[in-house]
Amino acid sequence: MSTRALGPRALAVTRALAPVVAEALDGALRVRAACSGGPDSLALAAALAWHARREPALMAEALVVDHRLQPGSGRVAGRVAEQLDALGLAARVTAVDVDRGAGPGPEAAARRARYAALRGPGPSGAAPGLVLLGHTLDDQAETVLLGLARGSGIRSLAGMPARSGTAPVLVRPLLGLRRADTAAACADWGLEPWHDPQNDDAAYARVRVRREIMPLLEARLGPGIARALARTASLAAADADLLDGLAARAAPGLVGDGGLDAGALAAQPPALRGRIVRSWLVGAGVVEPSAAHTGAVLALVEDWHGQRGVDLPGGVRVVRAGGTLRAARPRH
Repeated sequence: MSTRALGPRALAVTRALAPVVAEALDGALRVRAACSGGPDSLALAAALAWHARREPALMAEALVVDHRLQPGSGRVAGRVAEQLDALGLAARVTAVDVDRGAGPGPEAAARRARYAALRGPGPSGAAPGLVLLGHTLDDQAETVLLGLARGSGIRSLAGMPARSGTAPVLVRPLLGLRRADTAAACADWGLEPWHDPQNDDAAYARVRVRREIMPLLEARLGPGIARALARTASLAAADADLLDGLAARAAPGLVGDGGLDAGALAAQPPALRGRIVRSWLVGAGVVEPSAAHTGAVLALVEDWHGQRGVDLPGGVRVVRAGGTLRAARPRH
């Protein structure tokens, strides 16, 4: 399809990428689209290819990550790369090893492996400055509901950030578009998306939210629920960013000699204590500490009665000694 004959949905996706493309051109940044072959990421990659054809100076590429978790995954990944190559977008398939027994679960392990690959060398041999992810407004709404169900606080309600990280920056340019938009855009381009069977597996909480909860909310509360949840994410993100910033400024004054001053931490507002503790735990080697982990450590400050300590993922143990919280791995 020529660049002059874009359908309305394909045009919407290309417009959503326009600010990112301008940023990449201004900063001479390599742009990489993460593409699983599903409608969202395939439309994202197609739009990047469209821009690259119009802007020869744009350093654009795609990476297809094969998690090797399903039979035939390599064949699927190869077919995705073929479609992207046909669009003129340099694409490479990278197979990763997913440690299913690590961290909070297989989904989190797959995500860590995928993001590590996306940050590494790509088809050109160079690392990207910007990595584009195909999450849509529907994904954002589901993320907010899942965060609400977990009771994880305002950061969970903030959903997925439009931008995060550095070197590369992770960008989600499609958060303002619906899943139906990306599916229609693929049809506009004549592309054949791959439909992951796991997206229909009710064993996953996100699938149950997508297939059962969101339709029920739409039926009972009226249309517009997804957009309302996405708007909630934007509002919550602004509040969470402010609180995170205040916590980051307060934290250096509480840490000394590798420990966290329990008394000084207790003097902080409740909204900052958990953030300070979580950041401190990450620095101590705890991978993705949960609200329960953070709460258990806070109990050593807010409800101290001589507890022996808290054991955390990664073999980290936090104890309170002499008014100071200390994190260490036991010696074997």
